[in-house]
Amino acid sequence: MTVAIVLLAVGVVLVVALLAAVGAGMLARIDCATWPTALTRAAGTFAAVLALAAAITTALTAFLA
Repeated sequence: MTVAIVLLAVGVVLVVALLAAVGAGMLARIDCATWPTALTRAAGTFAAVLALAAAITTALTAFLA
């Protein structure tokens, strides 16, 4: 049961990160950025969301363990 919850949480985090990256890339393109710039902003957003999720997980681990 615990493995299923962990996999579901990982899936949700990845979906949220992808949606944030797509949104950032679209906003960059709407702002007349070039494709490489838009992809760089999208990649940065994706990495930032994953880093934030990792930081939150690390902080919550101290309370759960």
